[in-house]
Amino acid sequence: MSSKAHQPEPRELPVMQGVPGLAVLLLVKMLIPKNNRKKIYQYLFQEGVMVAKKDFNAAKHQDVDVPNLQVIKALQSMTSRGYVATRFSWQYYYYYLTNEGIEYLREYLHLPVEIVPRTFIKTTKSVSRPGRPDGERAPRGDGDRFNRPRGDGEYRRRDDRPSAAGEKKEGAAGDWRPEFRGGVGRGGPRPAQQ
Repeated sequence: MSSKAHQPEPRELPVMQGVPGLAVLLLVKMLIPKNNRKKIYQYLFQEGVMVAKKDFNAAKHQDVDVPNLQVIKALQSMTSRGYVATRFSWQYYYYYLTNEGIEYLREYLHLPVEIVPRTFIKTTKSVSRPGRPDGERAPRGDGDRFNRPRGDGEYRRRDDRPSAAGEKKEGAAGDWRPEFRGGVGRGGPRPAQQ
């Protein structure tokens, strides 16, 4: 008997244009149940934006009743197709719906043209704080150096206006005499020269 009969034949791995076979096996698409995908897409279309924490093991997404990994992967797929713009900051993914994404989700969810995401709705009245009419500011404290209104040219300027005697005060006081003790660099004494 030959030793070739006992060894199994090596299996050929699939090859994609210049991508090694093992890499193709890692590019397998994640299977997301249709009802979960629909929940993700409905929330995304309704809000226009979506935030997902970079936690692949989280049981649920904070806004949608779907595993967080499925939200990230569904929106990653939409990003690769140009339907969503993605930003990543401080371990959070921020997804923004593009115009192409709005059209795609309208078709997918069978929605009329009149329905738009909340980010596209313009508010007609600005929201004001309770207890204050619009445009009215809180009163500033009198005498407080941080809150007092500044006059023309008051910020960090000396007083260049003439005094009562008619002279301008410039420079240091007349009795101030600077002393130089021969320090060099950081103020240490100069080494003796020979």
